[in-house]
Amino acid sequence: MSNLVVNKLIEEAKRIEEDALYSSKGHYNSADKWKSLHYWIGIPAAILAGVASVSAFSENTVIAGYISVLVAILSALSTFLDPNARQNSHKSSGAAFGALKNKSRCFYEIDVHLETDDKKLKKQLDALFQRRDELNSTSLAISAKAYKKAKKDIEAGSNNYKVDINKL
Repeated sequence: MSNLVVNKLIEEAKRIEEDALYSSKGHYNSADKWKSLHYWIGIPAAILAGVASVSAFSENTVIAGYISVLVAILSALSTFLDPNARQNSHKSSGAAFGALKNKSRCFYEIDVHLETDDKKLKKQLDALFQRRDELNSTSLAISAKAYKKAKKDIEAGSNNYKVDINKL
């Protein structure tokens, strides 16, 4: 196998790795956002439901009524937005993109140097492309804010390994 072919395979695998890194980090950032929203809606709803119950048994029925309306609004928002399910979906996508990132790195760091059959290597690279495309089509979209935070964190070195830093 020629060095040109190996270099092209490595370049493509590195592109997949980079895409997967940004997507993984962006999905984890999105998961954090949805987790926070889940708490910001759920905790006040639970507290207000308790206050409304106590108010209903006292002589503050008007207050109980208003608080019950707030609880209903928060509960409806929670049901409609389903932040817990979105958090779990983003977390799963983040993990899946992380696995793809690792497989891509393993491919270009190890596999291309062990395998001598061009067709087998091309088939492995095609599988990485296919997995990336599947994840992109089935994952929830990440917000621009989550992406920008991912980009900032990555560029600040949050995903660097000591072994890679020592190579520099």
